[in-house]
Amino acid sequence: MNMQTLLNEGGVDRGMRIIIGAVVISLVFWGPQSPWGWLGVIPLVTGLIGWCPAYSLFGIKTCKLHR
Repeated sequence: MNMQTLLNEGGVDRGMRIIIGAVVISLVFWGPQSPWGWLGVIPLVTGLIGWCPAYSLFGIKTCKLHR
């Protein structure tokens, strides 16, 4: 099995995850400065690698090439 078959996130989905993850992580340093901002690592990493474990669990794919 190659990496292309493991991808389950489309381009828009990945882009939104990266942006949202970065914004949430920024809450650690600016704004309320809450340690809860580290939860932004989850959408950031899943957006960067293009694979979401929850999507795999429920059989969801937003990647047009692998539907």
